[in-house]
Amino acid sequence: MNGITRWLRSFRFAYSGIKYALTTQRNMKFHFSASFVVLLSALFFRLGKLDILFLLLAITLVIVTELINTAVEKAVDLAMPEVHPLAKIAKDVAAASVLVSAVFAAVVGMVVFYEPLERWINGVKEEPARLSSSAVWLYLALVAFTLIAVESRFSAKSAIRPSLWMAVSFSISTLISVISLQPLVAVLAYSLSLLFMFMLYQRKTRTWPALLLGAFIGTAVTILAFWLHTLL
Repeated sequence: MNGITRWLRSFRFAYSGIKYALTTQRNMKFHFSASFVVLLSALFFRLGKLDILFLLLAITLVIVTELINTAVEKAVDLAMPEVHPLAKIAKDVAAASVLVSAVFAAVVGMVVFYEPLERWINGVKEEPARLSSSAVWLYLALVAFTLIAVESRFSAKSAIRPSLWMAVSFSISTLISVISLQPLVAVLAYSLSLLFMFMLYQRKTRTWPALLLGAFIGTAVTILAFWLHTLL
């Protein structure tokens, strides 16, 4: 097994861990929903680069600590099924890490959104937004969050479970198209995504419905986010 194959396998295992936490953990569902709203709000208020970085940092920190908390809980339950004071301490400390990160995220949100929200309430007009390099990460994060949330509703053996690779690929193609506004560039961008789709299908890892659904989600979410970001 070469290095790339091992890396892809480890990626699939890690991705399965995220889907498991999202499917089974109520707090993770709340964090995903809250993160999605925050990312949309960041596009709507057209936040700057530094604000976006702080938001992405806060979101990542909350999700990572929630994943670690879930792993600690399952490991403790496996090692100590019965009630034990040390098992309780381990779970409580892991939960405390989530609380600390959530408080940090809340503070970041209040600091970052206070002035944009105040301007919006007072009716201050913003300048037309431009698609910056920092905003691109918000688009891709929205696509990833949407795809993972949708995919968690399907079983692992479902033939229509959407493809994350397709969602990200078609999201990038859509961003290239709306930035360039040139038909030839758009055709070339989507052609690359279609070639990637055929390559994944030939590997027999996903069915056509799964690939097409991933492509649709990536394209639709990107278009809606672009409309929210630049046209409203």
